[in-house]
Amino acid sequence: MLGTRAAAPKLLVTRGLAPQGLAPAAVTIGNFDGVHRGHQAMLARVIAVARDRGLTASVLTFEPHPRELFTPAAAPTRLTSLREKLELLAAHGVDHVHVQRFSRAFAALSPEAFVERTLVGVLAARWVLVGEDFRYGARRAGDFASLAAEAGRRGFELEAMPTVTSNGTRVSSSAVRDALARGDLQGAAALLGRPYSISGRVVHGEKLGRALGYATANVQLKHNRPPLGGIFAVRVHGAGAGPGAGVADRPRDGVASLGVRPTVHADGRPVLEVHLFDFADDLYGRHLRVEFLAKIRDEERYPDLDTLKAQIARDCDAARALLTTH
Repeated sequence: MLGTRAAAPKLLVTRGLAPQGLAPAAVTIGNFDGVHRGHQAMLARVIAVARDRGLTASVLTFEPHPRELFTPAAAPTRLTSLREKLELLAAHGVDHVHVQRFSRAFAALSPEAFVERTLVGVLAARWVLVGEDFRYGARRAGDFASLAAEAGRRGFELEAMPTVTSNGTRVSSSAVRDALARGDLQGAAALLGRPYSISGRVVHGEKLGRALGYATANVQLKHNRPPLGGIFAVRVHGAGAGPGAGVADRPRDGVASLGVRPTVHADGRPVLEVHLFDFADDLYGRHLRVEFLAKIRDEERYPDLDTLKAQIARDCDAARALLTTH
């Protein structure tokens, strides 16, 4: 599911108020946007407890992000689409993910009702892991102390996950977004435990790159506000072998543009276009994962397409040079 990684066990994904037949579970709760190293520590702990006690290792996550419901204009950019998040959770060994639709009705549940209906009623929680600053229920009235009291009444165990740091920085989705926004891909990778990537299906575009001599794969974006932008050296998974590769699939090097293409359009809609080096196969319909390894520059507006074409050539040279270090 994730490029060259080993195939993950099949992940059970449930939605709705009352999935039937769920086994007793060790549960952790959160948005898990990016599935960064802090999240990974939580997953490792919940999986270890589940294996030791014969429980299902479950994750409760939310869609959409709560801030997208209440303050959409101020909501954070997404690091991962739901599909990407589920792929990452599966790759880290989770058995089950319950995707809770975050609606105004759900947000209005009291802390007690959240525990009764969701943790106990839906997930059959026997052991629960949350962050030290976990809040839940209407107006975020529930905290770790109130959840501990509910655990005593409802018969499940509760544990708090200490903060995870990297080089003195608290590992969080916000820290990853900040690193990506300033073009610090190495810093983001240190927080994530892997290069930042975007996955999507290749769709038809305007074929301008082909006309300029640099054919590109137009990777469909699930969200209109990606957390980074510019021109990047990338490595792409899922493209297939390509001419003379000799293997069924392997990562392919390339250069990517992620942004609004100011030389071509003025509508402000971001597009991810990837040019793969030494590759000529048809990619339409394939699902690619694009790893961002180094930033070359910000987007610029050029006076004409000839100037843009010359800059693309320089970007390709820069990307090839940068990728030799990865």
